[in-house]
Amino acid sequence: MALDFLAGCVGGAAGVLVGHPFDTVKVRLQVQNVEKPLYRGTFHCFQTIIKQESAFGLYKGIGSPMMGLTFINALVFGVQGNTLRALGKDTPLNQFLAGSAAGAIQCIICCPMELAKTRMQLQGTGEYKLKMKNYKNSLDCLIKIYRKEGLRGINRGMVSTFIRETPSFGFYFLTYDCMTRYLGCEAEDSYVIPKLLFSGGMSGIVSWLSTYPVDVIKSRLQADGVGGITQYNGILDCVRKSYHEEGWRVFTRGLTSTLLRAFPVNAATFATVTVFLMYMRSEDNLRECEPGPVIQQPSSL
Repeated sequence: MALDFLAGCVGGAAGVLVGHPFDTVKVRLQVQNVEKPLYRGTFHCFQTIIKQESAFGLYKGIGSPMMGLTFINALVFGVQGNTLRALGKDTPLNQFLAGSAAGAIQCIICCPMELAKTRMQLQGTGEYKLKMKNYKNSLDCLIKIYRKEGLRGINRGMVSTFIRETPSFGFYFLTYDCMTRYLGCEAEDSYVIPKLLFSGGMSGIVSWLSTYPVDVIKSRLQADGVGGITQYNGILDCVRKSYHEEGWRVFTRGLTSTLLRAFPVNAATFATVTVFLMYMRSEDNLRECEPGPVIQQPSSL
């Protein structure tokens, strides 16, 4: 169990490194001013960030997801596995319920982590460009938010995070279970690793598609007030104002970069976990690497 946990942490770290640039682009697109947009789309956003901030600009706020990685992986694996065992039968419905339970519990860490990530990603850009850089890193960001706003401040967006993560993780584990069963991912199959990579990547895409509009609202709520002006009074107010000002397309903003990120993140996670386990285990390596749930990084997943 300790080795599996360690492998999950290493794989999750690989997923964060691969996917964080796409997440930065997603957040920038989600919260940019519609009247004075800085970016025309996903690829223009990539180009602009690299041109103005260098490639390191794509990794702003990466400290936050890295800090929460170990705890999130422990919660996701622990809660999902124990819930599935408690339910007694490995069925598609139970996979969904166990995944939903894991998604709900890990919000405790996911929400503050994503708040710091979002604030760091926006710092010094767009309408926040002229503002003094308040945060040195993700930890400093959380400390300063806590000192100013208390626990409520560092848990900003918790409800929207819960609404997003609970069904998202349910669909994630359900899709992965169905895909691995359909593809016949057996330990002795010489193509088991490509099959697991594909299953994990597709599961990530499905999970994001299932709750993406909620992620847009979450990002806007967590970014609200960074420029000194608070626009939204809550989730419903954010939905109403966003729709009124920008139409239904606002709820798909940044979706392209998110889907581009979803597959390679989960593919990188699977490949790293598998190679790590094969390297660490000396006897019957491939047979030890039985198919299991891939780690989804929060905006983890």
